[in-house]
Amino acid sequence: MRQTRPFLPARLPQALWLAVAILAGCSGRQSALAPAGEDAAQLKLLFIVMLSGAAVLWLGLNGLFWYVTRHRPGAMPVARANAVIVGGGVVLPTVLVGALLAWGLSIMPAQRAPGEGLTLRVTAEEWWWRVEYWPEGATAPIVAANEIRLPTGTRTELRLNANRFIHSFWVPALGGKMDMIPGRETVLTLRPDTPGGYRGQCAEFCGPSHALMAFEAVILAPGDFDAWLAAEARPARPPETPEEIRGAEVFRDEGCGACHAIRGTAHAGLVGPDLTHLGARGSVGAGTLPMGAQALQDWIAHAGAIKPGVAMPSYDWIAAADLSALATYLESLK
Repeated sequence: MRQTRPFLPARLPQALWLAVAILAGCSGRQSALAPAGEDAAQLKLLFIVMLSGAAVLWLGLNGLFWYVTRHRPGAMPVARANAVIVGGGVVLPTVLVGALLAWGLSIMPAQRAPGEGLTLRVTAEEWWWRVEYWPEGATAPIVAANEIRLPTGTRTELRLNANRFIHSFWVPALGGKMDMIPGRETVLTLRPDTPGGYRGQCAEFCGPSHALMAFEAVILAPGDFDAWLAAEARPARPPETPEEIRGAEVFRDEGCGACHAIRGTAHAGLVGPDLTHLGARGSVGAGTLPMGAQALQDWIAHAGAIKPGVAMPSYDWIAAADLSALATYLESLK
């Protein structure tokens, strides 16, 4: 009689490699299982408890199935059969799921705690992020784009809006996702604990460049955040070198100020992102390209090819020398 190898040992190496591949996604700056704030830590705990409860339920039901099909496959008294069916099919799931539901609802209020002073208004555009900082008592916002900065140890309120399409705001390392709906303001509060840079993204399919709609979430110590916010409120640094001065002239001559604002200049466009401190951001095109003079040149000349559906036209007619000067000027805005 031919003997067959047991299934588990034969498949164990493949299962181990699969487990390694899955666990590789449990860390990093965009992992919900590597929390950097109070809200993400609560969601991680919720996930672990719910997963554990599901494992208990799965093992209990499959254990009963094994009991009646393998351990005691024969006929059994009616009373015992009823006990197995009612206990395993009704009582165990009801008690377990009910307990998980009650515990899960008990942590919901912490996810809806109010902010503690600073408010951010974030508007999802096509396909980028308009960000306004409203310190407590402010009469006008400090405008930025495609990046949010938050202080540690403070719960910050984010008021979320969208233009034209539904989007979803999500920084996995900081908290849960929240829909951004045109005509309706939704509110999310976050309390980061660990300084660093974390990747955020739109988590709702919103159009051809949905996958290219990311942003950086930079978490700073309170003192560092206050210093950054004060610097962000200042007008743009004027051009100094001949190359920067030429780039500012190209910006003016090409009419870029009709769509973009640069505080401290005559450019006050509201259609596109505010460029006052563009060079201090980590990316170009909402996380599409790393910040740098070459990336800025590529973006200006080929925006439509880099990000499908973007409203910005491709300025591929600008002479190479002027394009380089323009990129140098924009990178200097820090």
